[in-house]
Amino acid sequence: MGGKRKHIDATLKAKAALAALKEDKTIGEVASDYEVHPNMVSKWKRFVLAELPRLFSEHPSQSVAEAEVRETRLYEQIGRLKVELDWLKKKLSAGT
Repeated sequence: MGGKRKHIDATLKAKAALAALKEDKTIGEVASDYEVHPNMVSKWKRFVLAELPRLFSEHPSQSVAEAEVRETRLYEQIGRLKVELDWLKKKLSAGT
């Protein structure tokens, strides 16, 4: 009589992990509040603790902007190279 797994959205996971990080309630109490298994709350708490340093070490908005600039430059370069290639093909076919 295996039960169907219930989908837990990211917002609920984040709220439960944050509540566990506050440590004003036990993991069991947090799990009860969010109607999930205590092991899941512990897992989410460990995950958040592991990822926090990375979140503060990177500058995601800056890297996204840099990626967009790099992408724009690459598309411009592709366009120039395509024009040059078409011109060379035209010259070669006209010369023969």
